Parts: sequence; C-alpha cells; structure tokens
Amino acid sequence: MLVKVEIYRDGRFWCARAIGADIFTQGKTLDETLRNVKEAVELHFEERLRDGEPITILTLTETEVSPVAEAPGR
Repeated sequence: MLVKVEIYRDGRFWCARAIGADIFTQGKTLDETLRNVKEAVELHFEERLRDGEPITILTLTETEVSPVAEAPGR
C-alpha cells in the first residue's frame, strides 16, 4: 500500500495531510512532522500492518525558493 502525504508550512508549524486518507498531523520542525506522519499512518492502518501488509509513505514537501543576488560585474 502507498500512502501519499502532502507536507507544507502553515505559519509556525509544518502540517501534513494524507491524500485519499483521513490523516492529518503537524510539528514544529520538518523532522518532528515526519515522525508524526509515520506514527499517524501506523495508527490509521494498524489492522493492515497487523495482517502483514507493507505500507510505504510518499511525502510531497513544499519548498520555497528565494531570488539569489547576482555577483557584481556579472
């Protein structure tokens, strides 16, 4: 089973929501959020995990790109 999770910044927190499953979590850091995603997926699909079904989490993460200053003389 593949669980797709969108991770994005919402003010002070990183938020994560599954696409196609009723899972939402957040954290103060990206690492904390990733740990919370794993725990939330394990809890949401604990019966499938107990039955031996492997679960893969695919994360889609928002990244902001800022303009880069050019070096003088370029």
